[in-house]
Amino acid sequence: MYEIASEIEQWFNQEKPVCLATVIRTWGSSPRPAGAKMAFTPDPFITGSVSGGCVEGAVIEAGIQAMKKGETALLHYGVADETAVSVGLACGGEIDVFVRQFDIALFRAMQNLMQTQTTAILLTVIEPRSTFLGCEILSDEKGLIVYSNFKTIDDPEGLIKSLDLAQVKQSKITALEIPGQNPAKIFIDVISLPPVLVIVGGVHIAVALAALAKALNFHVIVIDPRKAFATRERFPQADQIIQEWPDEAFQKVAMNSNVDVAILTHDPKIDDPALKIVLSSPAQYIGVLGSRMTHKKRRQRLLAEGITEQQLARLHAPIGIDLGKTPQEIALGILAEIVAVRNGRKIKW
Repeated sequence: MYEIASEIEQWFNQEKPVCLATVIRTWGSSPRPAGAKMAFTPDPFITGSVSGGCVEGAVIEAGIQAMKKGETALLHYGVADETAVSVGLACGGEIDVFVRQFDIALFRAMQNLMQTQTTAILLTVIEPRSTFLGCEILSDEKGLIVYSNFKTIDDPEGLIKSLDLAQVKQSKITALEIPGQNPAKIFIDVISLPPVLVIVGGVHIAVALAALAKALNFHVIVIDPRKAFATRERFPQADQIIQEWPDEAFQKVAMNSNVDVAILTHDPKIDDPALKIVLSSPAQYIGVLGSRMTHKKRRQRLLAEGITEQQLARLHAPIGIDLGKTPQEIALGILAEIVAVRNGRKIKW
C-alpha cells in the first residue's frame, strides 16, 4: 500500500473515482503474494500490480465495469480456466483478485496509520454476495478501529476481538461470524510497515544506495554528523536526514527487527560508536564497509570495548555482494545482500 499511496492521493485530490484491486489468494507459481495491490481510475491511470503484468488488463476491465454498476468483483484466473492463456497465466499458477471502488474515507484513515508508522489491518467481506459484501473495517495491530462501513453492526469491536488480530502476521482469508447473517468469508489484509534502511555516512556509495533502496520502497534514513555530507541536495530521496553523531542520532530511530543498517563512513570515529549501538539492537541486518584487514582491526577495537564475539558474528563485513568497484555497483551489492537476508535467501555464486 505504501508504494502506491502517492498516486492514489493525487487521483483523489483530482476528484477521480479510484478502484482498488487486491490479491486475496494464490496457488502455484502466481507471481504476486496475497495482499499485493493495484489501483486504477477509469481513464485509466494505473499504479501497483496484482500479477507483475499477467492479468492487469483483465482486472482493470472488470473493475471499471463493476465500478460503473456500484458493485464489487471477485475474479479468478488460472491454468484451469479458458481465460488462462488470454490473461497470461498459461505458464502456471492461479490467482483470486477482489476489486472494489476505494472509499476516500478509508484511504485517509490508512494514510493516518502510515504517517504514524503503524501496521494496519484491513478486514474486507469477500463472500457471500449479501448486504455486507465489500464492507470493510480498518484497525491498527492492537485492534483499535479507525474506519468501518459496517453500518448495521452494533459491535464492530466485538468482531475485531473475535479474530485475535495480534496473532495474524500474514494476509489471509478466514471465516467471520456476523450476527444475524450466514458466516461470511473475509480477507484479513496485513498492511505492514515498509522496511527501514539506516545509512550511516553520507558518502558517494550512500547516495547510490539511498536511490536504489527507495526504488525498492525502503524508508531511508541517513545519519552523518558532517553537514557537508548529509544534505538534502545529496539525498533527495531520503525520508529522514540526521546531522548528528551516532549516540544522538540513533535516539531518533526506532530500532526493531524491521530495520537494516549499512555503515559506510570508513571512519572509526563514526563507525565504531554506531556499531556499538546497533549490535545491541534487534536490527535485522548490520553491514559495515571496509576491507578484511580493516575489519580485523575493527574487531579488535570493538572487543576491547566490550562487544562480544556473538554480537560481532551478526556483522556482514565486508558489506554486500562483490559485484564491482564503482559506487553504484557496490551499492547494488549491498542492497542485494540486504534483500536476500530479509527474504531468508542464501546467496549463490
